[in-house]
Amino acid sequence: MSEETDLARWREHLTRFAALLGNPPDRSAAAAAHNAPGHCLVFAPHPDDECIVGALPLRLKQEAGWRVSNVAVTLGSNAARRAARWAELTDACAVLGFECLRVGKDGLSDVRAEAVKPEQVQAMAALLSAHRPALVLAPHALDDNPSHRGVHQLVVQAIAAAELDTVLALTEFWSTQAHPNALVQTSIADTARLITALERHAGEIARNPYHLRLPAFLADAVRRGGELVLGAGEAPPDFAFATLYRLVQYRAGQPAGDLPRRVFPADQALTSDLLQP
Repeated sequence: MSEETDLARWREHLTRFAALLGNPPDRSAAAAAHNAPGHCLVFAPHPDDECIVGALPLRLKQEAGWRVSNVAVTLGSNAARRAARWAELTDACAVLGFECLRVGKDGLSDVRAEAVKPEQVQAMAALLSAHRPALVLAPHALDDNPSHRGVHQLVVQAIAAAELDTVLALTEFWSTQAHPNALVQTSIADTARLITALERHAGEIARNPYHLRLPAFLADAVRRGGELVLGAGEAPPDFAFATLYRLVQYRAGQPAGDLPRRVFPADQALTSDLLQP
């Protein structure tokens, strides 16, 4: 069987999989006694990253009534594609129920870890000060893409400049992180929602079909998370799909320590308590 045939069959399977999307579950009432809805900002280095790492904010929105805003830090390096990428991003965020924000008209350019610009930090700090999010998502320091590493440095410096009290959820895609402490399961329907949203980035998946490979990425997080979050030698989780994060508490803009290692199964509604030590 050719690789092309394999991919076609996998695409057919995922089309049926996405048909399970349905309406998001309403578990907010069960969580209400423990929940104070907050605001989450997802700092996406590129349009599509919000779908790849979106398990935690998606569940917080659906299960705890949180407001989630995706910040398009860049709209990609191809200037001719930026308008189209913004349109694709708004479509993807509509599937997830996320708001869309961008820095300036076309996002930032040349975001690099080794050359973060003061005006970029100032713009991000102003955004953080305006929204005061309880949770921020950004790539970990060694995520192996120049823009991902640049966004990490930019967000960390902006949190410090804004003297923000928040929790930073470090994400991973291009390379794994050494010390994740949160494994967040997505149900079949939520996983299908993430895939469906990612498919809205038509220009990107035409170049590289990320949406077809997302289930494998989420499944591998379960394999790794069973050892890294639960502990070496522990029984692995009995679910299929999840996303790994490292949750770090910040006080007055400075890191104040990692949160405890935890697994968040999909049959237990998330609440704002997950951000507590």
